[in-house]
Amino acid sequence: MIFDEIRQILTQLNFPSGDLRDLPTSKKTFDDGAHFRIEIPSINSVALMEAVINESSHLGIKVNRLTETYGIFRHTEAEIKDMVSLAESADSQFIMSVGPRASYDTSATAGSLQGKTIAYRLRGQEQVIRAIADIYRGLHLGVKSFLVYDEGLLMALGKMRESGHIDPNVTFKVSAHCGHGNPISFKLLETLGANSINPVRDLDLSMLAALRQAVDVPLDCHTDAPVTSGGFIRTYEAPEMVRVAAPVYLKTGTSALKGHGTQATKEEAVNMVRQASIVLEMMGRYYPQAKQSN
Repeated sequence: MIFDEIRQILTQLNFPSGDLRDLPTSKKTFDDGAHFRIEIPSINSVALMEAVINESSHLGIKVNRLTETYGIFRHTEAEIKDMVSLAESADSQFIMSVGPRASYDTSATAGSLQGKTIAYRLRGQEQVIRAIADIYRGLHLGVKSFLVYDEGLLMALGKMRESGHIDPNVTFKVSAHCGHGNPISFKLLETLGANSINPVRDLDLSMLAALRQAVDVPLDCHTDAPVTSGGFIRTYEAPEMVRVAAPVYLKTGTSALKGHGTQATKEEAVNMVRQASIVLEMMGRYYPQAKQSN
């Protein structure tokens, strides 16, 4: 059969022959030997970051990564410096997203019914230049990790890092808004310079297992989502996500929000951390041998 022939060819090319329905346990880890980390995204203001850090301290849980999704160019220099300082005080990685992107562009396509097919990708070379300028702005203010939405931008940034124009310790995370969900696309992103990749939010466990077989970089997996992204809550699946796809960032809390890229309230921030604490309870109950980074 033609399918069998294609599977054999893909295997010879070191790609998975299909989704891994036997759900094998991943033998990969973070550099510190941990299997998972907790990420809370959409931290889009100083006040929200303060609320998340205070609530996580109150609940006694570790948040490894805080991700801003509004855009670097939407914040003042003082606000960015405050967020960098707060994240450092909590010993959490802080990621900021590139500012100009399709949702901020003047293109009529971005806001149309078909616009969702272009995700947040950049339109024209001038937007690429502005996006790189936004990264430079973040670097100047102490940001060391960035969320990118465009494969071409990722390629340029990867080459700039290789050539020394960007510090080799700066890291790039690919957003779920790029819409990637198969092992070959993930291998491409890893080759372009991605340090972690966010798959589309609704992949089943066998699909996540196949992604892990294809790449070594961490996968950033949503355990829940706001209604605008489907509204699902996959809390019980979190332990299996880690087992088959480690190393994994478990992205938690956005089910408390009205949508992605919004300015959340303090109450929503508390609920985001509360959801993270529930995920950690599930990890302890159903996959206690998995280690979280400290």
